Amino acid sequence: MQLSQLAENLPGSGILAISAKIKQMIADGNKVDNFTVGDFDPQLFPIPAVLEEGIVQAYREHFTNYPAAEGNADLRKAIAQFIRQHQSLDYTTDEILVGSGGRPLIYALYRAIVDKGEKVIYPVPGWNNQYYAQFVEAEHCPVETSADNYFMPTANDLRPHLKGATLLALCSPQNPTGTCFTREGLLDICELVLEENNRRAPGEKKLYVFFDQMYSLLLHGNTLHHDPVSLLPAMRPYTIYLDAISKGFAATGVRVGWAFGPAPVLSKMKAILSHVGAWAPMAEQKAVASFLPQTTAVDEYLNNFRQEINLRLKALYKGFKSMKESGLPVDAIEPQAAIYLTVKIDLPDAHSLLLNKAGIGILPFAVFGAPAGSPWYRISVGTFDISRTDEVITRLENALVEEMALAH
Repeated sequence: MQLSQLAENLPGSGILAISAKIKQMIADGNKVDNFTVGDFDPQLFPIPAVLEEGIVQAYREHFTNYPAAEGNADLRKAIAQFIRQHQSLDYTTDEILVGSGGRPLIYALYRAIVDKGEKVIYPVPGWNNQYYAQFVEAEHCPVETSADNYFMPTANDLRPHLKGATLLALCSPQNPTGTCFTREGLLDICELVLEENNRRAPGEKKLYVFFDQMYSLLLHGNTLHHDPVSLLPAMRPYTIYLDAISKGFAATGVRVGWAFGPAPVLSKMKAILSHVGAWAPMAEQKAVASFLPQTTAVDEYLNNFRQEINLRLKALYKGFKSMKESGLPVDAIEPQAAIYLTVKIDLPDAHSLLLNKAGIGILPFAVFGAPAGSPWYRISVGTFDISRTDEVITRLENALVEEMALAH
């Protein structure tokens, strides 16, 4: 059967391939602790009760028709207020677009900005920009990052690639690493972008920044969230933000996300989505519009949620540091944000080793675009029962000790 070039050549997701193998192992009766999914166990992390009640009530009130193509006015107003409260950024409802989670908004952003053959810059490891770049037939420009900078791109990393680029995709807190930009690091990058745009001739397409801040509500310890426009207001015409309730409120299946940025770009994204039809459901929009302004309920949920995620990350981080001190070839980066722990396991094909010998599923950075053979891995704790920490660490340690003994 002859199909489109895109259909024939779009690679499958490495993340989903590993997840599918784990699901099959579990279906076959094997015991597996699955740390691969960037999702939540609703039994451990239910969505906020106020939000849940609001969704149920909205359906009872028969909010089941089409929503507005750009998102209902009451929801966009609530989002604008939420952005002001949490980031001190002032965006109007005309500069906000609602979609069914983040993915269709990313697709619309790429379609609105990037033409065939234009350069898209994205750091690796990173989440899925390579697929969106392929959708629009862009020139891929992956920029490899290093553990020295907690896998966050630096201005020096990006500088050689900015000439002629149309889109720079940034994410902080970063998926898969759970690390964040420093104020100085992001400011240096923003200054580079402005320098590049000022250099371009009148009428020449500018360099836009796609800033994914999906995990910005989940900060740990003394970590702070920094964003382009807050640091440098001159970035406003060139920055499109992505956010949602998906991660901050454990609501991955509720499917309400939003983009905000310059109105001319957002209006074109709206036009694209109006044909795709990837709208957040009406009832969920009504419930989120009611929930976001409830500051007390929001804060109470976030405080408890962050604490529970942080406990899990710290417990596993402590376990890896203990294994390192005992001489095993492992390391970890202290958790900064999100639901991810970045760990190093300096053994060949460690994710297969741990899955087959210890029943522990983790994701190699290679599935996020890092070089094949990278010893770095992502551990996601959104489905992890913390009472099982000691058992998991023991199984992991035993598998590594056994492998080291066989290697010698």
